[in-house]
This record gives sequence, structure tokens and C-alpha cells, in this order.
Amino acid sequence: MNRIKEVLKHKGISQTWLSKQTGKSYTTINEYARNVRQPSLEDLYQIAEILQVSAKDLLIDKTELK
Repeated sequence: MNRIKEVLKHKGISQTWLSKQTGKSYTTINEYARNVRQPSLEDLYQIAEILQVSAKDLLIDKTELK
């Protein structure tokens, strides 16, 4: 599970913008944001770098899911 959608909203960044920055399709970024699909570690680190946050900030701790 990831927090990409929350981080994008907090920073005022659109999924379309992120898709252009990563070279991924809008559909892929949207699936990441909706937790339908999870990014690879490489993609997660790339997204974190683009959003200027720690990769850890994009992850949800399993204890938060309860």
C-alpha cells in the first residue's frame, strides 16, 4: 500500500504531471494512486525523488491498515 495520492494532493500536484515526469502512462500513475497496482521499488524511489520526499513517506505502515 502506498500514499502517492495523499502526497500528490498535499503538494498540489496532478497525476498527469507526475506521469509526464516519470515517463509512465497516466493509467499507471492512477493505478498507483488508487492502490490497484504497486510501483516497483525503482519506480517508488523515482517518484519520491520527483516529489522531493523520502520513499518511506510514500509507504503505509502495515499497522496503520488495522
